[in-house]
Parts: sequence; structure tokens; C-alpha cells
Amino acid sequence: MRNITVEELKAKLDAGEKLHVIDVREPNEYAEANLGVPLIPLGKIQAMQIDEIENLKDEELFIHCRSGKRSATAGMFLETMGFTNVVNVEGGILAWQEKFGSEKIVN
Repeated sequence: MRNITVEELKAKLDAGEKLHVIDVREPNEYAEANLGVPLIPLGKIQAMQIDEIENLKDEELFIHCRSGKRSATAGMFLETMGFTNVVNVEGGILAWQEKFGSEKIVN
């Protein structure tokens, strides 16, 4: 699993790259603030309930959470399930908000 900073992620978005990004926080956290990307809580990933991303096993998949810890854990689980190009967003939504405020990611 690779790591990427929020600045690097934003640069990819600004360059027009189509990215697959998921949020692995809990629904209540997502309701408070989110980047407009799909929510798949870490618990669902650990329970292998990943139907909505099953088709992304060979795609670059960016994972974020609050600070980067849960997304790293989710990434490790996804790799054991055959995902080949998982990228952890370091600092998570806290780093994103610090740098870019409430700007959303548009998928």
C-alpha cells in the first residue's frame, strides 16, 4: 500500500484525473463532514461487505478516514482481499479540511 498526501491527491483532482476515493469512517462522522465520496465504514470492509467496490480490485483506490489510521487498516484488509493498487490518504479529512476547508472531491 502506498501513501499520498492530501496535497498530492488534490493535485491529481485538479489535473482532471478520474479517481476512486472511499471514506471508511462511521456514518455519524460522515454526516458531520465529508468529501462527497462513497462511505464504506471500516467495519464493513473487515466483514468483507464490499460489493460496491468489488469491481475496483485492479484500479487505483484511494482510502481516507479522519486522520489516516483507519484508512491504513482498511487498505491492509483490502489488499488481503485482492485489491492491487490501494493508496492511503495521509492525515485524512482533518488534513484535507486544514488545507482546503470544506471543498468536496467530485468523482
